[in-house]
This record gives sequence, structure tokens and C-alpha cells, in this order.
Amino acid sequence: MTDFFHDVSTPVAYEGPDSDNPFAFRWYDKDRIVMGKSMEEQLRMSVCYWHSFAWPGSDIFGAGTFDRPWFDPTMDPMDAAHLKMDAAFEFFEKLGTPFFSFHDRDIAPEGATFAESCSNLDTMIDYAESKMADTGVQLLWGTAQAFFQPRYAAGAATNPNPDVFAYAAAQVKHCLDATKRLGGQNYVLWGGREGYEMLLNTNMAHELDQLGRFLNLVVEYKNEIGFDGTILIEPKPQEPTKHQYDYDSATVYGFLQHYGLENDIKVNIEVNHATLAGHDFNHEIKQAVTNGIFGSVDANRGDDRLGWDTDQFPNSVEQMSLGVYEILLGGGFTTGGFMFDTKLRRQSLHPTDLFHGHIGAMDTMARSLLVAAALIEDGELAALVDERYSRWGADKGQRILAGEVSLADLHADVLANNINPTPVSGQQEMIENIVNRTIERVR
Repeated sequence: MTDFFHDVSTPVAYEGPDSDNPFAFRWYDKDRIVMGKSMEEQLRMSVCYWHSFAWPGSDIFGAGTFDRPWFDPTMDPMDAAHLKMDAAFEFFEKLGTPFFSFHDRDIAPEGATFAESCSNLDTMIDYAESKMADTGVQLLWGTAQAFFQPRYAAGAATNPNPDVFAYAAAQVKHCLDATKRLGGQNYVLWGGREGYEMLLNTNMAHELDQLGRFLNLVVEYKNEIGFDGTILIEPKPQEPTKHQYDYDSATVYGFLQHYGLENDIKVNIEVNHATLAGHDFNHEIKQAVTNGIFGSVDANRGDDRLGWDTDQFPNSVEQMSLGVYEILLGGGFTTGGFMFDTKLRRQSLHPTDLFHGHIGAMDTMARSLLVAAALIEDGELAALVDERYSRWGADKGQRILAGEVSLADLHADVLANNINPTPVSGQQEMIENIVNRTIERVR
């Protein structure tokens, strides 16, 4: 075990809302029972390997700013991978999150050949297995990094070259095997470049068929090896491509239906991706729950003045409460959870900044859970919705929904009975006040 995070000598503990200890939780009390489950079980929080340990703090205008010993270019890549994993599990254990998530190339360097890349990953999976046994940390999900390398410049599953399709399929197969071996509870298909930059050089119908075939291959292999986890797609509207085929939850659902996959694949919704698509986070959750494809969440936020994926730590209790509210109404997580797809700002240079970011995010999620649970247990919002739609429960509404009346029947009914409905208040401001008052009083 490393001592990279030596400034945090003991595991982060819950000390309550009045604590002034920067390395303590104010709201996340993992054993507190909320709606029949502990906070830990309800939230199922996970640290991401890529931004937290594999990202050097670079952006398109500047080089990396983070001082991490495993970034030393003179170090043997596999030695660096082992050191990075030591630091990662030190962090997981001290922070107290039950899960982590990874891309294959986060934990193992790419080799000179595909065979060497597979060997490197197998070696690091052996090491991860021992680390998980020592710490009790579990794997929320794994995924293949099929977007960074130049071979994927025109996409992976949607690439014009079938050899690239085959390479991506081989990479996903190997990573899915690794995820199963580590007991991963999900496998994510993050299509980072599954879209187009220029429509004039794109055969969209062909690329969509390619993607549909690719996903069917993954589902077939999942069943073949007996992987019990959930296959997830992560919607995103654009960046790096001009248009992603998995634009949002509704688009993904239509795609899954078209290719016969709606019962086999669910969505991993990222908060920042929802806002880039022009949606509120809770809208995307509701859309997925309504269509039966809700799986997991990447908990983060964007910047309202920046039009790209900034992956900042979530800090808005109001925003996250509304999302958690929809998740709880939908029955809560099964195999999914809240995975912090978040990265430090480039000026947050100290190793302990990684703790500050995650502690604040975990407290935000814990308080949001309490607010959402209170809104459900109070029942006031549900009663307002029931009242608003109550007339659909009467005979006329039921007959309309059952298909027992025609357009002509409705025309005749309105004429004969001189129907002239008047609008009824939606009470939006009152509902907003209910949410705000709940946030204020929850402890």
C-alpha cells in the first residue's frame, strides 16, 4: 500500500452537519436508514479511475498540472500502473466509497500489439482482484476506452473500416471478461466517437446498423459467458463529434427498440450530458424510468457559461434532489449507482484536493437523498399530481385511454354537451416552495 495521500491518516468519518473538519462527512452517514435501506445501499457511490488517477490535469490549451509519480515518462509503464493502483485503492479505502469504475486503458497501458495490451490488462486485473479482496471495495462497472487512440478517430462500432469494428469488438470482449472476473455489476458501452463530424461524408443508415449489430454482439456474448451485470449505454449529445447517435435517453430508447435491444440494455445517465442535450437531469431520469431503461448515473455537473463537458463535482442539493426523487419513485438502483465522473480543476494541485472534491460530492448526494425521501414520505407532491390528473380516472378518461371512443365520438360529445373546459392552475410556484422548504428543514 502506498502513502501517497499521507495527509489523510484515517478514514473519512461522519461527524454531522455542524462539523468544521474538512476531512469529515457532514451528511453522508452510510449506516443511516433512509426509506428502508442504508445511505450506502441507496446511493451506491463510486469513484472513477480515469479523471481521478489517469488524467494529468491537461486541457486543449495547456499541459498537465498534476504531480503524480506514476506519470513519470521514464518509469516502466507496468510499474507505473501498479503504483497508480496502489494509490487508487489507498484513496478508495480512506474515502470509504463502496465502489470504483474503470476503463481498460486506465488501469493497464496499451501495448505494442493487441496481444500485449490484453496481457497487460490481465496482469492488472490480477492485481486489482487482490486489492479488492484486501479492501472490500467492489467494481460498479468497467468499460473499454475505444475513443482515445487514433484508430478510433472515425468511431469504433460506427467506423467506415470493418477492421476497426473488429478491433473494438475484440477490445470490448476482453474488457467484459475482465469486468465479469472482478464481479462488476455493470458494463458500460461509452461510445465516445459513435457519431459524425460531417454529414456529407457519412452513411448514417449504415453506421446505425453497424452500431446495432455491435450491441447485439455484446448482448449475445454477455449471455454466453453468464455475465449477470447490466449492459449500459451512456447518452451524450455531442463533443467530441458534432452529433452523437446516443444523443439522450429518448434517442437511445428509440434506437434500442429499432434493433430489438430494449429489454437487454439500459442507460447510464450523466448529469452534464443531460444539460448539454438541453435537458434537466431529472428529465433524463424520468424519461429512462418511464421507458424501463434506467440503470445508473454519472454524478457531476457542468458550468452554465461553458458549452462543453466540464465534469465538475456535484454541489447543488436542489438539482440532485430532483434527480434522486425520480430515482426513488422508480424503485431506486438495482445494479447501478452514483458514479463520480468528476475531475479536479487544473489549479487544484494538492493530492488532498481529491478528497475535498469527493467529500463535498458525497455530502451533496447524501443530503439530496434525505430531501428526496422527505418529499416522497410527505406525499404532498404526489397528491398534487394525482389531483391534477384525477379526471382521467373517471369513465370518460378511462374509455378514451382504452380506445373505446373515436375522434368522431369525441366531436359529437363536445357538440352535444356544449363542453367548454376552463384551465386549472398548475401551482408551479407553490411546488417550488415545497421543494425549497424541504431542503431547508431536512437534517
